[in-house]
Order: sequence, then structure tokens, then C-alpha cells
Amino acid sequence: MEWTILGAGALGCVMTGLLRQRGESVALMLSERHRGHFHPSLELITLTGAHQLIQSRPRFPEHARTVECLLVFTKAYQVVDALKELRHLPASTPIILLHNGLGVAEKVQALFPNNPLLAGVSSHGAIKERDWLVRHTGKGETWLGPLNDAAKTWSHLVKPLEKALGHAEWSDDIALHQRRKLAINAVINPLTACNNITNGQLLEPRFADVLEQLSEEVYQVMSRLDGDKAETQDAFRRRLQQVIELTSSNHSSMHQDLAHGRPTENEYISGYILANAGNQPVPVCSQLYQEIERKSGTAKPAQRMQH
Repeated sequence: MEWTILGAGALGCVMTGLLRQRGESVALMLSERHRGHFHPSLELITLTGAHQLIQSRPRFPEHARTVECLLVFTKAYQVVDALKELRHLPASTPIILLHNGLGVAEKVQALFPNNPLLAGVSSHGAIKERDWLVRHTGKGETWLGPLNDAAKTWSHLVKPLEKALGHAEWSDDIALHQRRKLAINAVINPLTACNNITNGQLLEPRFADVLEQLSEEVYQVMSRLDGDKAETQDAFRRRLQQVIELTSSNHSSMHQDLAHGRPTENEYISGYILANAGNQPVPVCSQLYQEIERKSGTAKPAQRMQH
């Protein structure tokens, strides 16, 4: 089977490299700006610092009918528009969403009601140093699971992913993994983006109070959504501390997007917390949401958040 990767950003390119290293067939679905240009080899800097040239097949939207398995690594706000281009995608082709944040899957399901729809959650680290040069900065866990009934028979995709990534597991409750990743992102991303710092700097004493309050807000909202599967507050704090320490020298994706003048996934991370807060007060989360919107030049009225 050939894997087709939509979204040639840092993680999408690193995943391309890791799959190719294990002999998997991989195609990159490219955007219009690459049409007519020579498709260069992808250069992957491995965890050991070695440089490897990675070959993949270039694909464009008109090739959608040949796609056997689609891995979507675009930003959350790009997913729907990117998939609209693939209107000839066979109804039997699984679509695997691997973006940050939540709130997109429902729109994809409406676009492709018959396709197996899956979600992936990965904690691999990746940095795009320049076009077609990416660095793998850290190994992590990868979880895959179904978002609709048609996807429940696709657990066999885990085996080749496990060989390529070092860890991959199937979860029938992938939404739980998505929410737990979002809870971490909803603390780290806006704080590092607004303060222009690395993840590790969040552990400095000056951020202790705001880190504590934001963690409390996020935990209260997400634990209510998790119901009887909610982790304890202490477990959440330990997990948050561990992620900050493991990624201490990294800049969060939201920090990078803001620093480079790109749109952010604010609406799908902090915006998701605000939309699901109900009567729970979330003043810090709300303030950070508005600040990110202001910094990115997309400020919205306050009521926009409660969708």
C-alpha cells in the first residue's frame, strides 16, 4: 500500500522520511505552487544528526482517485480547504487526521461521509529548517483510532507505523487521546507564543502563577469532557511538567506560527477550551486567546469564542 501525505510541513516530511526508511511507499500531495517545478529530494536530519536524502512520489489533486491511504498533516485551519481539492478521493480510502487541536473532524465527516475517518495523535518532534530540509528532534508515542464506524476495521495500519515510528498503538477511544494532547497544547502553546519563550522557560518562577491558573482552567474544562475517564489533576500536572521538560529547548508550533507571521491554530486549541467551558470561568485562557488573535491580526469579538 502507498501512503499519501497531505501537508509537507515539518512533521509531515519527517513522517515521510521515517516511513521511507522502512521501505514503505510514500507519495507527497503537493500544492499548486510546486507544479511545474522539479520535485527535489527531501533531506532528513535524523536524531543522530545524520543527513539522509528521501525520495517520494509527487502527487497533485487530480491524482486523488489513486490515493490508497491519506495522512493529513496540514494545520487545523487548512484541513477542510485542502481536502476539498481532493473531490475524486475514493470512498474506500481512509483519511487519517493528524493535526493539533479539535473541531475539524466533524467538517471532514460532512465532506466525506462514506470514507473511513481516523485520528492520529503523535508526540514526535520535528522542525522545518528550510524547504525540503527537516530535522527529527524527538521520538514519541503515536496513537491511531476510529472516528466513525467505517474506520474500525483499519487497525492493521498500526503495524507498519510501529515499525517506522518505534511506537504506534490502536485505541478505540482516540478522542480521549486527542483531548489529552489538546489539554497540554492549551497550556504550553498560548503561554509560549504570547511571551516569546521556549517551552522550558515556562518553568521559571515568573510564570509559576499563570501556569498554575491556566492549568487549573484547562483541567476543569477537559476533565468534564472526559467524564469517568478523566485523569486526576495531579496526573495532569505531572504529564504537563514532563512534556515541558522533554521539549524544554523547543518552540511551540503556535510560537513559531506567530513569529513567522503565519495563521495560528488558536481557534482549535484555546478556542476549543472556550467553546466548551460552559459556566466554568476561564479568564486566563480567554485573555491568552484574545492576545494571540490580536498579535496575529485576526481579533474577533468576544462572543465569537462561544460557538
